[in-house]
Amino acid sequence: MNPPSLLPILRYPDPRLHTVARPVQAVDERIRALIERMFATMYDANGIGLAATQVDVHERLIVIDVSETRDEPLVLINPEIEWSSPEKRKGEEGCLSVPGIYDGVERSIAVRVRALDAQGAERVIDAQGMLAVCIQHEMDHLLGKVFVEYLSPLKQGRIKSKLVKAQREALRA
Repeated sequence: MNPPSLLPILRYPDPRLHTVARPVQAVDERIRALIERMFATMYDANGIGLAATQVDVHERLIVIDVSETRDEPLVLINPEIEWSSPEKRKGEEGCLSVPGIYDGVERSIAVRVRALDAQGAERVIDAQGMLAVCIQHEMDHLLGKVFVEYLSPLKQGRIKSKLVKAQREALRA
């Protein structure tokens, strides 16, 4: 069997990254094939999470694997955060849609999320640490929000300029 083909990842400041995702209507073969391609794309890009919005599919679907061994895939379809810890921590974040940029973002240190898995079964996940941060980061994508929007307008402008310049240079090469 051939490995799944990779999907192009949208790059900030692409306006499509600001599209609010709609709920997945049915967990069917189309969604399972998309999940497979999203995992292949995420692993190929050395990411730990990928929202469907980032691959220009505007449905509420996230794939995550925060394990060192890259063998603990987690699928969240139509995720909803039911609870967030009031305690927050600022940590370095990066994003496959914002390559080479890392900065501090304050997030809840724990969350409880309800979602469907790849078989359409409902799951409730209590997450702490890196998994909690990753879930919050990816769920922001489903709302059309990129992590740099938590930064100051000055930093946002610098990041946008840097990435636009890099995209122009890549097109010339």
